[in-house]
Amino acid sequence: MGRKITSLLICLAVTASVLCSCGNVLESWAYIHDPQTEILSLSDNGKAVYKGSNYKYTKDDSFITLKDSSGGETKLRYVTDGDNIILYESSTYDFDGEGEPNGVIGVWVQDNGWSFQFTEKGTFAEENIFHGHYIVDENAHTIKLAYEEPMEDALLYYSLDGKKLTIEYPWPMVRTDSGK
Repeated sequence: MGRKITSLLICLAVTASVLCSCGNVLESWAYIHDPQTEILSLSDNGKAVYKGSNYKYTKDDSFITLKDSSGGETKLRYVTDGDNIILYESSTYDFDGEGEPNGVIGVWVQDNGWSFQFTEKGTFAEENIFHGHYIVDENAHTIKLAYEEPMEDALLYYSLDGKKLTIEYPWPMVRTDSGK
């Protein structure tokens, strides 16, 4: 009888341990253009899932900081927008030109073919599909895009490192059913 009770207690302890480590989802977010596909979830036990990968996270009023199992860190800037958020995701572009870039002016491309072109006249082309005017605030490290198309203006955060331009692009997010 003693072995059965011991075995039962061990099973209960393992089950409780597994259940406690899962945590309750506090927030679950999807892109506004694909509200059924979860991109980011944050649980009450400090665990997060971002684009299918597991992390530990901390969150303040401006950033969600994700730490992977190897100690790598990703900071996601976000802004609350009513019941939704705008999540800024980073992408790095390479300067596609001769010599050194003059600030953000020039053509910037990624391996996947995505691109930005910023001209000296203050115009831009995004993916050579969306066009408009831009303003750079070097002190705030932002680029404001004013699209010609009937789209909302976008505020990008950027950093330059030689011939590399890293852009934090704003993505409107909505809550999924599991984050309510």
